[in-house]
Amino acid sequence: MFLYNLTLQRATGITTACHGNFSGSKLQEIVVSRGQILELLRHDPNTGKIYPVLSVEMFGVIRSVMPFRLTGGTKDYLVVGSDSGRIVILEYVPQKNIFEKIHQETFGKSGCRRIVPGQYLAVDPKGRAVMIGAVEKQKLVYILNRDAQARLTISSPLEAHKANTLVYNMVGVDIGFENPTFACLEIDYEESDGDHTGEASQKTQQQLTYYELDLGLNHVVRKHSELLEEHANLLISVPGGHDGPSGVLICSENYITFKNLGDQPDIRCPIPRRRNDLDDPERGMIFVCSATHKTKSMFFFIAQTEQGDIFKVTLETDEDMVTEIHLKYFDTVPVATSMCVLKSGFLFVASEFGNHYLYQIAHLGDDDEEPRFSSAQPLDEGDTFFFSPRPLKNLVLLDEMDSLSPITSCQIADLANEDTPQLYTLCGRGPRSTLRVLRHGLEVSEMAVSELPGNPNAVWTVKKNVEDCDVIANNILSQIDPEISEAAYRMVNQGSLCREQVGNDAVAKDYR
Repeated sequence: MFLYNLTLQRATGITTACHGNFSGSKLQEIVVSRGQILELLRHDPNTGKIYPVLSVEMFGVIRSVMPFRLTGGTKDYLVVGSDSGRIVILEYVPQKNIFEKIHQETFGKSGCRRIVPGQYLAVDPKGRAVMIGAVEKQKLVYILNRDAQARLTISSPLEAHKANTLVYNMVGVDIGFENPTFACLEIDYEESDGDHTGEASQKTQQQLTYYELDLGLNHVVRKHSELLEEHANLLISVPGGHDGPSGVLICSENYITFKNLGDQPDIRCPIPRRRNDLDDPERGMIFVCSATHKTKSMFFFIAQTEQGDIFKVTLETDEDMVTEIHLKYFDTVPVATSMCVLKSGFLFVASEFGNHYLYQIAHLGDDDEEPRFSSAQPLDEGDTFFFSPRPLKNLVLLDEMDSLSPITSCQIADLANEDTPQLYTLCGRGPRSTLRVLRHGLEVSEMAVSELPGNPNAVWTVKKNVEDCDVIANNILSQIDPEISEAAYRMVNQGSLCREQVGNDAVAKDYR
């Protein structure tokens, strides 16, 4: 079923974004959610611009989107978590230019509820399973597979619920082709809920919990749980199998930590701060957004602080053991809700406030003079590294997508004396705030420009077929004298008047 709708001004803010090969070609596309709109963007390597290919109104709140690819597949599917109480898997069909619904499974009530899954999504890197979680208690795991006709199939939901538990983030852990494993940042509030003094809540620690999907027994087990020293807000999955050491990077206040199961010791590195920063020095620094770039020979991460500074994060390994974490200042861009690093060497930044940007990665930052910060460098507890921000050096701005989000104030007035009021809006935040004027009307794009000889005083459309000359004749004669247009139209139908005669004013007067 397709509902007819007409959107006069679509949303411009982006809540989340992801990238993948959704059309099956080698060209990577970007899928963004704009509240209730799901949009497919494509980058043109010739012009350097990014343009929308498809925009779909979902008639609901999109809470999370995540791409996945079945093992041995050639294209990516899209799993969507929303306020519908359903898990929806979409496939982009280039021939029809639509998102086709492959599966739609209902698991709960509609609405953005804290115990109904949809807020968090985590996908097994090999595309074998997906976990969808709620803010509190509920988590469901679906097994993804193929049938005899190579069509995508989805299993019944497997529960991984844990009562009195709040979830902050979740990712799929890359462990090769072993049983799919998911890592979650959780906190158990059972003791805090029963303590009226509030002391228990001050002592409650966050936990990193691993959930393993046993494909043989077809159920989910709580494999491992570990208390964390600092309060964390973000998890980054590290490539595993033949591509890397596996494990997760935990982004907490002032620190980034590598953890893995087994004999791997924790590797902890402070987050660098700006030198001579005017901000409160006692205020903690956190990473708010990250992206992973992986090739056959190497991988690295980029992580962004809440001040907009991007750091390139690399891991030093000895066989399968991580020995060091290296952080290096990359560039500073607006604070993002999502970042996408394309294999073609471009970085898409979906800004939290203001316009969105597309950058070209001109340099990887390996050969510049920026200092490299390492977890092996001795520092006292509480001390950190310092760096100096600078203009863009490794990134080159190519394209910019307008965004009004957020609108902090709006006034309607006809200050330009156009007889139609304009909308004067205050947009953005901080130094990127803007005053924008919105006018009613449709945007007109210029297709072609042609010089005309002399001084033309009129313009008419010309039909493609000779049989359409009767309409042209009637239009021209009606401008000469409306009284003779009907008679001339009958004469043209009888074949007594040709196109040259119709266009000649002298001949037209004779017929009058």
